[in-house]
Amino acid sequence: MDVVDPVLMDIDAPETTVARRMQIQAKPFLKQVYLDWYARILRSLPDPSLGSVVEIGSGGGFLDACLPSVITTEVFWVPHVAAVLDARTLPFSDNRLSAIVLLDVFHHIPDAALFLSEAERCLAPGGRIIMIEPWLTPWSLLIYRCFHHEPIAPRTPRWRLTGTGPLSTANSALPWMVFHRDRNRFQRQFPLLSLSELTPFCPFAYLLSGGLTYPAVLPANGARLALRLENTLTPLMPLLAMFAKIVIAKK
Repeated sequence: MDVVDPVLMDIDAPETTVARRMQIQAKPFLKQVYLDWYARILRSLPDPSLGSVVEIGSGGGFLDACLPSVITTEVFWVPHVAAVLDARTLPFSDNRLSAIVLLDVFHHIPDAALFLSEAERCLAPGGRIIMIEPWLTPWSLLIYRCFHHEPIAPRTPRWRLTGTGPLSTANSALPWMVFHRDRNRFQRQFPLLSLSELTPFCPFAYLLSGGLTYPAVLPANGARLALRLENTLTPLMPLLAMFAKIVIAKK
């Protein structure tokens, strides 16, 4: 399958999201990277008796293949999701959800504070927000600024994004800003939420997969080796990681 070039395709079109979902599963190396990410997410899910698990921004991925009970959602209609919603106004009752999952989505939400407020309301006590997001390190800053199409603005003081497109509106620095730079503000503003895990990881595997823009650098059978090698580099992740797993628990 041809790669999806964000320069040539309309990033905000639902058809592009559908094409990305197909492409991720058609590129064996990239699919293995996603399976590793989903395994990390599944390991952090709380007791299912607390309520439902909702994924926000499901359109490009396939978490539902690993967790059939998940409620899949997207900001616009695509054929393979259960519901259309805006992360700033979640259509769930108070204390209803056991987990809210986001993969590469938080940094597209136009108002992070509104989403966190809604998540705080909807999660049951003991529930969790589990996300995998871009993370800022010396290595990732170089890569994101030179090779990635999304904006990255770590010095902006606000947690709000400007733009009108659901996917073109972005700041790849937003997760780092909220949960590292402004962590004290986050804790003051959302007293019922606590940052229970912040694990930077994945310095090279996603790059070697080619992502959604380039062909894979290594053959498919190199994915597991690359992921295993990354696990040996844990002490260097503050310098090298391109992503972070972030888990927020509701008290």
